Order: sequence, then C-alpha cells, then structure tokens
Amino acid sequence: MRIMIFGRPGSGKTIFAFELSQKLKLPLDHIDKYFYTSNWVERDYEEFLNIQKELVSKDHWIIDGNATRSLEMRYKRANIVIYFCYPRFKSLFNIIKRKFFYKKNININDRADGCHETIRWSLIKYIWTFENRVKDKIKELNLQYPEVKFYKITNDREREEIKNKILAQAKLPFR
Repeated sequence: MRIMIFGRPGSGKTIFAFELSQKLKLPLDHIDKYFYTSNWVERDYEEFLNIQKELVSKDHWIIDGNATRSLEMRYKRANIVIYFCYPRFKSLFNIIKRKFFYKKNININDRADGCHETIRWSLIKYIWTFENRVKDKIKELNLQYPEVKFYKITNDREREEIKNKILAQAKLPFR
C-alpha cells in the first residue's frame, strides 16, 4: 500500500499520517524533512528529487507533505491520495495553536534539524493561496491516473470516515 498525503499547512496531515502509519505498520516519510536542510534552508532541488525518487520506488509507504512541483512523482506511484483542504481560518488557527500552545505528546520526526515551528508571512500566504495553486494540478492528476483512489478531506468528520475506510480496506488484499 502506498499513501500520499498533502494539503494546506495546519490541516492535520502529519498527525493523520502518523496515525495511519502506526495502525497500518507502514513506513512514514515527511517531505519537509528532505526539502529543507537545517534552519529552513531549501535543499538543492535535484538532490531533493533524487531523495523522492528513492522514497516512491519502495513497495509500501506513506508520504506526507506538499512539494507541489513534484506532486506527480508521488501521485502516480500511490494507491491512495489524500488531500487535506480544511478551511483557511481553521488551518491558520491550527498553525498558531501549534506554535504557542501545543506540546508534542508523540514523537514525530517530520523536519530537518533546526527547523523549529515558525509563523512567517510567507507561510500565511501559502496557506491562503494553497487551494488555488493546486486545484488545476489535482484535476489533471485525477484524469491522468484514474486508478488512484483520491480523497478530499475538508473537516474532522470526513477525516475520521476516510481513516476508517482506509483501515477497513487494508484488511482486504490490496491491489
């Protein structure tokens, strides 16, 4: 099983990916951990693409994160794609809450060393414009790879429904 998870920052992708990984016993990789080196410095893009090629070449995985220029690389290898599209204000609120109030109770190694939680104007802009940036690409990928099961999550109820559906599906022989 290969599951790609992406979407608006602050929508709960990483926790969802961690939960699925724990329940399905699938290896989990976070794109941001490879996209950045320490202190939010972007890695050389060719090096980053080579790392991604290695990740998606495996038989089983969950990959969490955006890297929108290389969505297709993960999408075409995935069996399941999950797009987190929570409302902008909810995502922004979650980013603020994560920065100031959230104490990690679980150890999720989702970032390169020295990449601490920050709220920058560029992140707020990215949250605000994310859906417009990816909607045409999503349509294109859905048409190009119709065999990939695509889920769009816009609220917590859908999140739980889709998680339960995937967990139930995992008990069946997966194609």
